[in-house]
Amino acid sequence: MTLPECRKVLNINGDSFTICNISTLEQKSVADIQRLPFSIRILLENLLRNLDGDIVNENDVVNVLNWGRHGEDSVMIPFHPARVLMQDFTGVPAVVDLAAMRDAVVDAGGDPEKINPLVPVDLVVDHSVQVDYQGSKDAPFLNVKKEYERNMERYSLLKWAQKSFDNFRVVPPGSGICHQVNLEYLAQVVTSQTRGDAKIAFPDTLVGTDSHTTMINALGVLGWGVGGIEAEAVMLGQPYFMTLPDVIGVYLEGEVAPGVTATDIVLHITHILRKENVVEKFVEFTGPGMKNLSLTDRATISNMSPEYGATMGFFPVDEKTIEYLSRTGRDNITKRVETYCRECSLFARGDESIEFTKTVRVDLSHVRSAVAGPYRPQDRIFLEDVKGTFVNEFNSNPKQQQNGATSDHYTDNCGAKADSVGEKGCSSLSIADSLNIPSVIVRDHSNEGREKTIKNGAVAIAAITSCTNTSNPNVMIGAGLVAKMACEKGLEVPFFVKTSLSPGSKVVVDYLEDAALMPFLEKLGFHTAGFGCMTCIGNSGPLLPCMDEALEKCKDLVVASVLSGNRNFEARVHQKTRANYLMSPMLVVAYALAGRVDIDFESEPLGSDSNGKPVFLADIWPSNSDIDNLVEQHVKQSFFTSQYEEVFSGDKLWKELQVTESKTFSWDKNSLYIRRPPFFEGFTMDLPPLSDINNARPLLVLGDSITTDHISPAGAIPENYPAGQYLKANGVTVESFNSYGSRRGNHEVMMRGTFGNIRIKNTLVAKQGSYTLKLPEKKQTFVFDAAMAYADEKVPLIIAGGKEYGTGSSRDWAAKGTSLLGVRAVIARSFERIHRSNLVGMGVLPLVFKQEQSFESLGLTGMETFSIIGLSGMEPGSTLTVTAEKEDGTKVEFGVISRLDNNVDISYFVNGGILSCVLRQIIA
Repeated sequence: MTLPECRKVLNINGDSFTICNISTLEQKSVADIQRLPFSIRILLENLLRNLDGDIVNENDVVNVLNWGRHGEDSVMIPFHPARVLMQDFTGVPAVVDLAAMRDAVVDAGGDPEKINPLVPVDLVVDHSVQVDYQGSKDAPFLNVKKEYERNMERYSLLKWAQKSFDNFRVVPPGSGICHQVNLEYLAQVVTSQTRGDAKIAFPDTLVGTDSHTTMINALGVLGWGVGGIEAEAVMLGQPYFMTLPDVIGVYLEGEVAPGVTATDIVLHITHILRKENVVEKFVEFTGPGMKNLSLTDRATISNMSPEYGATMGFFPVDEKTIEYLSRTGRDNITKRVETYCRECSLFARGDESIEFTKTVRVDLSHVRSAVAGPYRPQDRIFLEDVKGTFVNEFNSNPKQQQNGATSDHYTDNCGAKADSVGEKGCSSLSIADSLNIPSVIVRDHSNEGREKTIKNGAVAIAAITSCTNTSNPNVMIGAGLVAKMACEKGLEVPFFVKTSLSPGSKVVVDYLEDAALMPFLEKLGFHTAGFGCMTCIGNSGPLLPCMDEALEKCKDLVVASVLSGNRNFEARVHQKTRANYLMSPMLVVAYALAGRVDIDFESEPLGSDSNGKPVFLADIWPSNSDIDNLVEQHVKQSFFTSQYEEVFSGDKLWKELQVTESKTFSWDKNSLYIRRPPFFEGFTMDLPPLSDINNARPLLVLGDSITTDHISPAGAIPENYPAGQYLKANGVTVESFNSYGSRRGNHEVMMRGTFGNIRIKNTLVAKQGSYTLKLPEKKQTFVFDAAMAYADEKVPLIIAGGKEYGTGSSRDWAAKGTSLLGVRAVIARSFERIHRSNLVGMGVLPLVFKQEQSFESLGLTGMETFSIIGLSGMEPGSTLTVTAEKEDGTKVEFGVISRLDNNVDISYFVNGGILSCVLRQIIA
């Protein structure tokens, strides 16, 4: 096929832009563009614009034009994102790697400035602030002050990067969540560049180092989460090689019922699409129901595409996009966006006849109020069923583990009456007798005589947090109205509930104050605690002392967190909250008022008013029209323009942070936050030899749904675990441990924290947590200690897993730590997309069992030694042979399929990882 010239000049408001117009292919009768999903059209433009006959050739373009007609064949294309988005937890390791690469180039006699971002990078510092202080107006200042105290070294590194790298911008702490800053400010939808004398316009596209990068899909921007390792390669000018995806069309129809929120909609869609198995596929929304969703409703749905398993959840540009750009202060680009998209067949009219891989119909009128939990975001529970499911899960056997197995972690006897411990106000407690359900009397010494009996289901944390919902003015205004009516009825939040509000944008506080709703939220304890991910990422801070002490006295007590976030995996929100529920901000306020999750809102009151009359949830639930009216009146364009005009400048603390500009970073050998990583030690231009894996031992044998939180935990560092022991040995007090996430720039902490989740379940041992058996001695020890012992003996390691291995956040350290522990391969039943890529990027071989085989079906226990044969000469998707030799000498042989899915994966694996591969290219 000979492709016609697609470049033309488009005049917009007096400016002339050179564009690559995919509509030309239809006008010249080369292809039927209108049949293609909008997301595929953007990939097509990307290839046409970057067509160079080398990295991108005409065959790549033809493959996209023939999208959907390749049968079962896998087709690879090179994608050139326009920019990269990072948050600080994943951004700090990326900067550390780039700094180490500069050192490696210097060691090889080259120019360190060859290591430099070639595409624009925005890093938003949003993952470090913790809820150390709450319930007061000075909480944001105190939390950000604590944030700087803890993270000064990390922030110095980021400011060094901002000064030393081209195309690298930092949004300092306290500005908001990266996804909401991206949605409200950074995204251009149609961007432009000046090359020579010409202005070029093209679709805004990106990859991000956070799985919820997908929130930007609501704005018609193509983008998704990748591993930090892949993002670094894109920053350095490498294309992102991807399989041309299937696109599942979600045909939206109908309109939601009164009282239904965007959170309810996304939980409904997540439930449906999980059954459709949309993993590694694009999801694109279409249909008349799309027009009934606000842009911010769409953002809530797009944000949670990792939870329904898709690469992204895309809404094409339409009138709602243009309206949102205007409302958020981007009038200067609305004409460019609309004119370009209409000209280039990228504007959704509503009458499209797109050929999707499959179409799933979703009737919005069927959506009901719901929450998700208590362990996974895809586990939807209708609101009326929450009490019953909690009772069945936890009250039938209080010693029962979340997965149904009995754990010695929760078998302590609750005992008799506790002594008064008298600390920080709420402290005196006693244990009530109970045959089955633990109950604890908690006394509040800040208000003498006030006490409560709490049982299983007590709410320990109620947090309006995370990008999922705090991007949405309707649910935030709704939460304020719930609080207002609750206060007017005389309701209060029980004193043992830790409440917090951490918006994703400073604009949220502006419109809540403008609507006169903030005082009511604050009266219930929902003072602003900071602007960041906070509770959803595990930075929930300590529980209130009375709740902490209750859990110390009664280890069988099951307390809950309720949050408006998107992740509720085990031990993520807080290590002591065994039940965690995702919900709308409005329901967070409701459950905070109730003080427990085992409540039937229809038949049980939240409390009583001043006359002793019971108050039910329905009595304080606002109407949709009331919410809409306040949103229209108080979400003002001026709030967005004023908050974002100095977004890169930072606060006084950021401005006072002094760093020296230099080509290479000055590593502090004594630092416990930033260490030069070992990935390039002994680096040579020669490719390492590729050999079979012989006589390997399993480091862990794991089940289904192992998340990156299990593999690379966030949140608190346990004192008695290897990472905690390392910090103590280096003179760090427990109070100064900070979080795993904050120390991601120190490989010594992170490799000790790999598989360090206190809830991980390794079948090699009966004990829950970061433990394994060192073989053949069968000595129970920490995972890290066993890995180091195997390394001394030069024994290679593997990991066995079940379905959905590596689901959750896109944490590069889940792969980096795995590699540094000496793991050569992971054999699982299936992998989550990003983690599979990250493993390949670190030179770890991902393998899947054939058909329905598993460790269990093959009769394997993990006591065997394993040899994996056939690595030399591997092709994409090769079948390799695994021989497992048991203790008695008998052998089990089975086949596994390599998840090196393409030649690029094989190249990265042969090079020992993507960074070494890129480094060799740059030096060469």
